[in-house]
Amino acid sequence: MKVITGDRFEAFADEKALLFPEYRKNRDELLDFVDSLTGDETVVTASLELIDLIAWKFRRGEENFLVYSDTGKSLTLKEVYELRKYLDFDVRGGFGGGRAETSVLFVEGKTDAKFFKAVFKKLFEFRESREAPYSLRFIERVFERDNFDLLRREEGYYLAIIPSEGNSGVIRNLGNFLRAIDVFGFTVEKIGVAIDVDEDREAAMASIKGRLSGFRHEKTPLGYRVGKTEVVPLIIGLPFEDEAVEWKKPTVEDLMLHLIAREGLLERIRPGLEALNGSLGRRLKPKEVMYLALSAYGHWGNLEGFYELFVMRSRFRNLKAVLREAGLMEGIRYLAFAER
Repeated sequence: MKVITGDRFEAFADEKALLFPEYRKNRDELLDFVDSLTGDETVVTASLELIDLIAWKFRRGEENFLVYSDTGKSLTLKEVYELRKYLDFDVRGGFGGGRAETSVLFVEGKTDAKFFKAVFKKLFEFRESREAPYSLRFIERVFERDNFDLLRREEGYYLAIIPSEGNSGVIRNLGNFLRAIDVFGFTVEKIGVAIDVDEDREAAMASIKGRLSGFRHEKTPLGYRVGKTEVVPLIIGLPFEDEAVEWKKPTVEDLMLHLIAREGLLERIRPGLEALNGSLGRRLKPKEVMYLALSAYGHWGNLEGFYELFVMRSRFRNLKAVLREAGLMEGIRYLAFAER
């Protein structure tokens, strides 16, 4: 199966190509059309809904691909399927908007996203943005996503923070995104990759390097360079030792535990921690401590909102101290274009 999109499709469509007239077609008609495909066809389309249906049906096999005719380069339909599902990437191309220096940060989940969003807002004066530069116009419905944050500094630097469903999701999105940069011909200056240590730091770095092995890359002081894009690992691993907390493996909750300890909130809730430990017959897990801290802090929203609020209200010196101790400060500063 071959799907062709972009403005120069005539150069890639033979006489047997199906130029699909998507105008006024409802979903049932699209489904009927896709059901009729055998996999030997070439389909020319500008319909994202049709591309989604075709990509889902033919997402297996290296012989199934999408051609972006403006550059003449291609993605497998598996890559198209993942770009659409996890990033809402507009695989029709043709992006517009002004040029600006841009970073993208892939994180594991929504709480991670809100933590890092608050860090960049607190330390580097980023603010939410409703306008995306050319290099971030690949996201189809940017401002309808409730888990995607687009930030901007006054100097014109942009940062997108995107949750990715765990460590494996971060690594998957990194590889697919680098492929999309090549195929669709846009540039993102820096990509941050925030993952938990899990087993150990070497294994976490190996997962990143393994994903980059499919690209020509070179080592840099903070990470790796692929073409014009620098990949900056942010490895999260700062153990938290406390007699009332059952710590097992590194997560972003550890950074919050260290921060609430420095801010004095942990001692305020310690009587509650010890009472719950005795009642449950076990120590509390980090996320359970977070919910107790949320309640004691008087925040009646969700955990994501608490992370963002608490980081924003914390003292600069305490937040910087936690990030430095975690070995994250230099990479975060670099992604914020604050090293200059």
